Amino acid sequence: MSAKDKYQAVLDLGEKLGAKDGKVSEENGVLKIKGTVKTPYEKDILWDKIKAIGGEKPSDIMANILVEDSSVYHRHEVKSGESLSKIAKHYYGDPMKYQRIFEANRDILKNPDLIHPGQNLVIPNL
Repeated sequence: MSAKDKYQAVLDLGEKLGAKDGKVSEENGVLKIKGTVKTPYEKDILWDKIKAIGGEKPSDIMANILVEDSSVYHRHEVKSGESLSKIAKHYYGDPMKYQRIFEANRDILKNPDLIHPGQNLVIPNL
């Protein structure tokens, strides 16, 4: 199996995320990928996928993943049934960090218990 075949799920995820300026090549069994994603969160999920496939320090892939906007961790559109604590758990692994999200979005949120589907929230860097 080629390295490209092995890491196809990473390439597919990059495409799904809309990575720009993507370049993929394979030399001597090492897959080289380069591209730009929107936020640090997207970069993190690409690296998580790489590690899930190749282990903590894979030697058969070299990835240069750039970020367009590092001023925020991510931008999130609220979906029905979500709460700030559920969103915080998704991005930070800790529902109690909902206050960070609330503070970063005070311009559109007046109450941390009241969010609406369709609102676009800033998910701040920790």
